[in-house]
Amino acid sequence: MPAPSRFVTVWSALEAQVAAGTLPGYAAAVRHRGEVEVHAGGCQELGGPTPVQPDSLFRLSSLSKPFAGVLTLSLAQDGLLDLDAPVGRWLPELARPRVLVDRGGPLTDTVPADHPITVRHLLTSTPGFGGLWDGSPLDRAVHAAGLGPGPLPPELAPEEYLARLGELPLAAQPGASWLYHLSTEVLSVLLARVTGRPLRELLHDRVTGPLGLADTGFWATDPARLGPAYQPAGAGFEVLDPADGRSSRPPLFEGLAAGLVSSAPDVLAFLAALADGGGPVLEPASVAELTTGQLTAAQRAEAADFLGPGRSWGLQVGVQVEPAEPWAQPGRWGWDGGTGVTGHVDPDHDLIGVLLTARGVLPEPEFLGGFWSAVHRCL
Repeated sequence: MPAPSRFVTVWSALEAQVAAGTLPGYAAAVRHRGEVEVHAGGCQELGGPTPVQPDSLFRLSSLSKPFAGVLTLSLAQDGLLDLDAPVGRWLPELARPRVLVDRGGPLTDTVPADHPITVRHLLTSTPGFGGLWDGSPLDRAVHAAGLGPGPLPPELAPEEYLARLGELPLAAQPGASWLYHLSTEVLSVLLARVTGRPLRELLHDRVTGPLGLADTGFWATDPARLGPAYQPAGAGFEVLDPADGRSSRPPLFEGLAAGLVSSAPDVLAFLAALADGGGPVLEPASVAELTTGQLTAAQRAEAADFLGPGRSWGLQVGVQVEPAEPWAQPGRWGWDGGTGVTGHVDPDHDLIGVLLTARGVLPEPEFLGGFWSAVHRCL
C-alpha cells in the first residue's frame, strides 16, 4: 500500500479548482528531501474527454528562460563564449545602438550608447531594451513590430526579428535598467550564430540530451499529449493557442524567452540537476552564478512591480534576496510563465516544485502564489 502523500492538500486544492471550472487541467511534480511526487488532474481541453497525464505536455512560456541561462553558461564555461564580449561581433544589427533621451519621448530624440551591449547584458536582461508596458512611443513601436513580449514565441524569422529590433532606439543605456523578455529572444539568436548551429540542436546536445529530457523541445514531441492553451476572458477562458496550433509544429522563431514545450517530470529533472550541482550540464560555479542576484538596489527598485517583493534577477532566473511571503525566502530561485506554469528551487527546505497548467495567469497572478503557499504549508 503506497504511503500517503505529504502534499495531499495541494492536490485537493488543485482538484477543487478543476471542479469549479477555474482550471482546465494540470500536472505537478515535487521533490522534497529526495522524495518525488508527480500528480495530474483535469483534462487537456476544457470540457474535453482526455485526462491530463503526468507526462502531458504544456507550453512553458517564460519558464523557458532558465534554459537560456544554462545553455549560455554551458558555452561560456567551455570557452566558446565570453560573457563580457560585445554582441555586435555576432549581431551587427545591435553593434551601434542609440538610446532615447527620454524613455517616454519621440523615437527620433536619441544619443549614441555610452558602451556596447554585451552578452552579460542579455543574460541579466539589462541591454536597454525589453517590455515597457507604458504606452510610450517606443512601447507602441515594439508591439507594432511584432517583437513581443508575449507568452508565445514571435511569428518572425530570427533575422527579421533582429532587423526590426535594430531599427529601434534603446529605452536605457546598456547595463542601466532591467527590462524583461526581449533580451532572451536576442540571446537565443546569438547562441545560434555563435555556434553556427540551429538552437534546437544546441539545446539538445548541451542540455536536454545529457539530462534525458525527451519531452522538452521547441514544439510538442507528441502532439497528442498537448492540449490548448487558454487565457482568462471575463468569467471564463478563451483559447490562446489551440491544441494543433503553433506549439504543435516547428516554429518560425526558435526562442528561449517563451518557446519551449515540456512536461512536469522533465522540468523537475532540469531544476533538480541544477540544485544538485549542475552535472552533467554545468559546473557548480556556473550554477552559483546563474542563481545569484545580479541587479543593483536601484535596478531592483525600478523593476519591483514586475519582479515582486524581495526578488532580484540572476542569469535568466528570478532570485529571492530578501524575505517576502513565507514560501519566498532568500536563496529560493526559479521562474514563472504566463501560460500558468511555475518552477522553483528552495534550498533551505530541500524542495523543488513544478506546476504546469494551460491556464494563463493574467489578470490573476496570485494563482501561482496560491500553489506555493499550499506547498509551504505541507512542509
